[in-house]
This record gives sequence, structure tokens and C-alpha cells, in this order.
Amino acid sequence: MQTKLSVSVLSADLANLAAQSRAALDAGADMLHIDVMDGHFVPNISYGAPVLKCLHKALPDAFYDVHLMIEDPAFYAKDFAAAGADLITVHLEAEGVRKDPKAVLQAIHDLGCKAGLSVRPGTPVEELFPYLDQVELVLIMSVEPGFGGQSFLPQTSQRLAAVRAELERRGLSVMVQVDGGVNTQTAPLCTQAGADVLVVGSAFYNAPDMSAMAAGIHAL
Repeated sequence: MQTKLSVSVLSADLANLAAQSRAALDAGADMLHIDVMDGHFVPNISYGAPVLKCLHKALPDAFYDVHLMIEDPAFYAKDFAAAGADLITVHLEAEGVRKDPKAVLQAIHDLGCKAGLSVRPGTPVEELFPYLDQVELVLIMSVEPGFGGQSFLPQTSQRLAAVRAELERRGLSVMVQVDGGVNTQTAPLCTQAGADVLVVGSAFYNAPDMSAMAAGIHAL
């Protein structure tokens, strides 16, 4: 299966969000990655459902890969689904998830969205294993979530490989996504370890040729 590129628009010029998102899609992005931060689960605040709603209105045909780095994603999932989310990923460590992850994932499915589950770099990936049959995507963070432009953590490859091995052992068809510090140097490490969806932000928007970078990722 061809490696998919999910472009994080957090690294776009937010004053020109629709145009820069369109440019990403035209260059070959398969998805637009929407990083939602609440200032509690992570020490940063980004944007909420109203921004997604406006972006979806401008670009209705895009696939919206929404990453909720917030403490109570179940409370806000309905708003993001209504705003145009196609896939909603939540964090296993979030207060509103860890009490009953299966219920949160089911709530996302009930809204008509695909569901994803993510862990921070310090959380053992094995904690995801009980829920692998409840999701369409697993997101392994390769930086500490909260800010763009961080360096890729080298232990990520081993973590990706462990998740991919467990999925194959159980015969599950689940996308494995990696987010944080992904660029032309680290992308091959991710795909070799088993990732098939790469989130790229600053490296994509700073690339001299975004189309060439997208083509290079698709070829991995």
C-alpha cells in the first residue's frame, strides 16, 4: 500500500489557511491534519471546530484527519464531526479517554467518523493493544505533543515496529500514523518500521518543492 501523506496545517500561514491547505492538496497531500490543543492536555492552544468548519466549507472534498490533543475529546467530538472531520484521533492518556477508551472510540464511530488512538512518547505502545480492534488508525507521537518543529525521537522506530508486529500477528487492517519531526531524513525510518501514514508539517511547508516531497513520501 502506498504511503499516505497527512499535512499538518498547524505549520501553514494561518492568515491564508484555505489557500495553503489547497496548495498542500494540489502538491499531493492525501489528508489535512488538524492539530487541536486545549492548553490543558498540552501546553499550547491552537484552534477549534469553527476553524475546521470554515476550512471544510472552502475545501469540502479534503479528508480531514483531526488530532484532538485535549482532555475531554468525547465532549467535543460531536462538534468536530459536524464541522467536517473524517477521522478523529484521541489520546489514551487524556483524562476523558483513560476512564473508558472503548466508550470514547464507540462515540466517535457513532458520529460517523473513523476513530484513531494515540500515545505520547513516554507511554508504552503496549497500552494501545487492547483497543487495536476498535480503531482505524493508531498514531505514534515521535515528539512530545504540543508544538510543531520538534526533533524526531529515535526510539520511535522501535515503537512503530512493535505496533505493526502486533497488528500483523492479529491480522488487523489498521493504519499506523507517525507525527512529529517527520522530514526527508526521518520519513524512511518510519515506513521501514511499519508506518503507512506520515504527518508532515514544517518540513513540508518549508520544502523547496512540496510536490517533490509528496512524491518522495508516496514512493516510500
